[in-house]
Amino acid sequence: MRGAWSWEMNNLPIRYKLILNFMLIAIIPSLLLGVLVSYTVTRIIEEQVNEHTLQIIGKVNSTLEHVVSNMQNLTYFISFDPLVRKFLAEDEEPLNSEELYTVSRFLQGFTTLYPEVAGILVADRQGRYLSNDMYARIDAPLTEETWYKQAVESRGIFTIVGHPGARNVTTHTNYKPDEVVSVVRAILEPDTQQVQGVVLVDLKLRVIAETAKDVRLGKTGYLMVVDQDGDNIYAPTNPIIERIPIEWLGDQSSGTLSKEVNGRSLQLIYLTSSFTNWTTVGVFPTHESAAAVRQIQFYVVSFVFLICMMGITASLYVSHSISRPIQQLQSFMQKAEEGDLTVRHTSRRQDELGKLGMSFNKMLVQLRKLLELTELQERQKREAELKSLQAHIKPHFLYNTLDTIHWLARSKGADDVAEVVESLSRLFRIGLSKGQEMIPLLDEIEHIRSYLKIQKTRYRDKLNYTIEAAPDTAHLEVLKVLLQPIVENAIYHGLKQRRGPGNIRIRTAVEEQVLLLTVEDDGIGIPAEKLAELRDLLERSTEHQPGSSAGSSGYGIVNVQARLKLSFGDRYGVRIESEPGRGTVVTIMHPIVDHGRRGGGAHDAGSHGERTLGSALEGADRG
Repeated sequence: MRGAWSWEMNNLPIRYKLILNFMLIAIIPSLLLGVLVSYTVTRIIEEQVNEHTLQIIGKVNSTLEHVVSNMQNLTYFISFDPLVRKFLAEDEEPLNSEELYTVSRFLQGFTTLYPEVAGILVADRQGRYLSNDMYARIDAPLTEETWYKQAVESRGIFTIVGHPGARNVTTHTNYKPDEVVSVVRAILEPDTQQVQGVVLVDLKLRVIAETAKDVRLGKTGYLMVVDQDGDNIYAPTNPIIERIPIEWLGDQSSGTLSKEVNGRSLQLIYLTSSFTNWTTVGVFPTHESAAAVRQIQFYVVSFVFLICMMGITASLYVSHSISRPIQQLQSFMQKAEEGDLTVRHTSRRQDELGKLGMSFNKMLVQLRKLLELTELQERQKREAELKSLQAHIKPHFLYNTLDTIHWLARSKGADDVAEVVESLSRLFRIGLSKGQEMIPLLDEIEHIRSYLKIQKTRYRDKLNYTIEAAPDTAHLEVLKVLLQPIVENAIYHGLKQRRGPGNIRIRTAVEEQVLLLTVEDDGIGIPAEKLAELRDLLERSTEHQPGSSAGSSGYGIVNVQARLKLSFGDRYGVRIESEPGRGTVVTIMHPIVDHGRRGGGAHDAGSHGERTLGSALEGADRG
């Protein structure tokens, strides 16, 4: 039954399917979407509110940690002062009046540098003290003070005391206990680790208040800062809750909780600083975040209702506007299927169906062109095969002719002519390489040596060259005729235009799994503007076409770059470095291609036979 119903649905005309599907898509998914969006928005808003509040609290904690960290560094700096050390040492002479004045100025400088510091006091084990603005209320030993004992118990660890409360120390400004926060650290003797004294610093609560008071959570929410005992370090004026019980926060360093306080539902988000052990708590009424959720839910319900109404109306119109042109296009396709490629879709619609009709017309045009092109290519293929058979004879004829000239020159005693002819013969032989694109590096070196010998015959003492090939590159293969365009540029555009003799140095090496072929000359170099233009051409090498703006001085290098990138990818290519008047260095980056591992053996490029790169470079590699 179920299969029969599905079959009946598949056989319905497309206009009926569209009407049914549009109505289902407009009503049922819209209702489900409304429920899902309402739930998701509620959850996302709650998460965003919590995350945003935690981020604000984290920034407040970072600011407070930075302030307290400065106070910690201040205590270290004071403890390292020589006069403070002398004051704390029992076996030292008491400080004279000049030294006392110097220490007082030293401590006074910190209150100038750190405006948040209310006062600094250094007390020794006998109860004596040094200070910039603090003094004892009564003549009693400071070693009995609670803050002094806490510092001694901490054994040199920086400790936050909190609000000072009742103590025998005050400042000339006479700050109230709830206006400052005290921090202490014991100063230890380096060798014996005995307590020599204590540094007391009062931090103005104004710094903490300025960090937290301007933060608003929703309309009426705020931040509080409490210590590890639950006592308020900072609370705003007229807070919703005066004091947060420490048991509410639990053992976690951060979290979120809801509480009923005086008939009001409150949301609390807290984060504890591991450095100060202070907890920053965000407090805001729960209904402030719920109001935004209800507003969004109203918009979602209204939107879903509107979508349902529009969907029912639009489904009738859309189904008709889609099904009719589809039927027309179907009839055209049937005619094309029967072999009539002259049929054309005549609709002027600009929507997807109209574009589909235009694509259908273009497809028929392309089909006719492809049929004609296939016939043309078949004819050209047969002609190319014939020309290839004819051209196959030419290289052998050229080799035989050059060998004949070579031996005639030898027989006549013209050794220099014979050497040039022999080099030219090797040049052609290796350049053609029996039609192979990859040749052994040995053959490429022989090819460039033959080319340089010919150029040496022409330029004589004006051209000198050296070839330095690393032995570990002997088994590698490269694209043929890579070096000749680079060397030709070096001669014609570098050495030819300089005064006096010039030098060309060719090197091979393997670095980081890349074969490097370097051609270095000491010619006139390349001007900066021309070098930038040439590098730009290399970047666009795969777009370069013969006869374009590369020019005679750059086409050969651009051709090498294009061959490397098209054969092996963008990692490989040509790099140019040049300085006017100093010369040019061209480096070819070629992948490691081991012809021995590929099973091919050494490439035979003529009558010289198979040999290693080391043996090929023995003897005179210098021209």
